[in-house]
Amino acid sequence: MSFTDILAAICIFVNGAKGISALQMSRDLDCQHKTAFVLCHKLREAMASEINGQELDDHVEIDGAYFGGSIRPANRVENRVDRRKAEHQTGKRRVVVALRERSGRTLPFVCKQEAEGVSIAARVAAKATAFYADEAGHWDALHTKFKTYRINHREAYADGEISTNQVESYFSRLRRMVEGQHHHVSPQHLHQYANHAAWMEDNRRKDNGTLAYSTLHLALTSPVSRQWAGYWQRTN
Repeated sequence: MSFTDILAAICIFVNGAKGISALQMSRDLDCQHKTAFVLCHKLREAMASEINGQELDDHVEIDGAYFGGSIRPANRVENRVDRRKAEHQTGKRRVVVALRERSGRTLPFVCKQEAEGVSIAARVAAKATAFYADEAGHWDALHTKFKTYRINHREAYADGEISTNQVESYFSRLRRMVEGQHHHVSPQHLHQYANHAAWMEDNRRKDNGTLAYSTLHLALTSPVSRQWAGYWQRTN
């Protein structure tokens, strides 16, 4: 793949406000699906290098959203089960816990339980940070570490400045990316898509040209990928 092809791929990649599937990318670039799949993931890895490793401060909204893990519903109604129960899930269900700094960065983390977000907040946020969370009980622990405001969504979505609307906006983009473009995302790659959606959400006000050059810069300055190396090689 030539440099011109890669530049074209970047332009296509950032043009999709809610992502682009590897199959669509392979058609647009006239290359194999595997080539497009790896290229897209390397671009997502480059994007993640810009948003990860930063300390959050000021005002931060925190919330979680679950993805995957449900079984296919049975054909006949008498054979259907409650797919919300743990015994009727595949074990691949994951939650993306996102911390979104108002007028700042969005940091997503893939976990098994939303309650893990409390320890994540203590690790990535400054002590003076003010947190905004919903009524879920596990966020009670935030009060012992940070100044925390809560909004009960059964009563209102916002009460003045107290809301989680900005982090919910991020989850809206991520859900449309997963369900509308990719249809299925495995747990091992969910963090890549979460970082992609976070980068797009944080840079949503910029034009496509700026996004393309920013992505190209990140790709050229990122170190050699350790995850996307030696893929599809058979070992005895």
